Amino acid sequence: MKRLVILGGGTAGTMVAVKLRRKLKKEKWQITVVDQDLQHLYQPGLLLLPFGVYEPHELVRPRDKYLPRGVDLVMGEIDKVDPEAQRVDLMDGRTLDYDYLVIATGTTPRPDQTPGMEEGEWRKSIHEFFTLEGAIALREALADFTGGRLVVHITEMPIKCPVAPLEFTFLADAFFEEKGMRDKVEIVYATPLEGAFTKPVASAHLGTMFEDRNIHMEPDFYIEHIDPETKTMVSMDEREIPFDLLVTIPLNMGADFVARSGLGDDLNYVPVDKGTLLSTRYQNIFAVGDASNIPASKAGSVAHFAVDGFTENFVDHVHGRPMTDLFDGHANCFIESGHGKGLLIDFNYDTEPLTGVYPYPKVGPLSLLKETRANHWGKLAFRHLYWNVLMRGLPMPVSPHMSMAGKETAGTNV
Repeated sequence: MKRLVILGGGTAGTMVAVKLRRKLKKEKWQITVVDQDLQHLYQPGLLLLPFGVYEPHELVRPRDKYLPRGVDLVMGEIDKVDPEAQRVDLMDGRTLDYDYLVIATGTTPRPDQTPGMEEGEWRKSIHEFFTLEGAIALREALADFTGGRLVVHITEMPIKCPVAPLEFTFLADAFFEEKGMRDKVEIVYATPLEGAFTKPVASAHLGTMFEDRNIHMEPDFYIEHIDPETKTMVSMDEREIPFDLLVTIPLNMGADFVARSGLGDDLNYVPVDKGTLLSTRYQNIFAVGDASNIPASKAGSVAHFAVDGFTENFVDHVHGRPMTDLFDGHANCFIESGHGKGLLIDFNYDTEPLTGVYPYPKVGPLSLLKETRANHWGKLAFRHLYWNVLMRGLPMPVSPHMSMAGKETAGTNV
């Protein structure tokens, strides 16, 4: 019997387990998922929790609820992978042998990698919203904030959900405006990028939105350290940004076991072929979702679109056939902009976000790079789709590959 081991039972790992369990014969394939806890977190909801849209219990469900019969769940912390012996070692001494391995352990914020970030003011005047504990603490900090300088900061790219800090900034602007205290809050957006986003057209559009909202952007800001006593961020070029409340996106890194196993780059992401997600070093190891180094957004939509093709490729690969369903880097992201409105961007490796409609030509119903209430409701509706469609391996009504249908190029609707 062949043994498939999937490391990580989050978004990507769960989808892989569900879809491959249907495609691989039970009498010939044993499928095992490894994770260190039973809490499956709806990560897109963390952004909205500090603003009172969700309560913590609405974002968490049991991990094993979404794994089908015929998939074993092993609870334990991963020590390392031995790719030569084809074995996974757990911290408690247990081992799991595999014939094929899928790494889906994602990426996590690492405030410990920036001097001063975790010292003194952590969870006081310095916050993050990429963990459940962090989002809850930030909710309290926003409720108690009476005014001053709010700094939203990105340490380095890539990060999980690259539009999330933009969304937080827009939502904070609307939050303080609705509380009648926007004039008491100075909002600064500090980023290592040259502009608001990684793609030029979207960056220019979002930068204009900053200007319209009186949000100051500090570009090319590479943080060197934080002085917790003076509440000041200091950049590599010695620029200083004081803050009263800092909402930071710490350095994001892949799992430490990836480094211990010699499988990752300097940020612990697994180098893979960007079309097939197959390891560039081992023919029986794949990395999916945020765990890989593909040049695409680390976002749930990318995991969803990539896994659709990955499962077809996996079956072909194990049967000695060429993998032909190549992932194109397709991503689409809702961007909450406050006051019940949002934007939507749709792009891939080769095509940046464009204007137009999505997903169907002429009818949409969603607008691209345009603030609408429909986009806001689309963002909220996704939580239902996540639990009831994606995590159950059911087909979505959109293609995993990016389509130019409905997009506007040079003033023409395609």
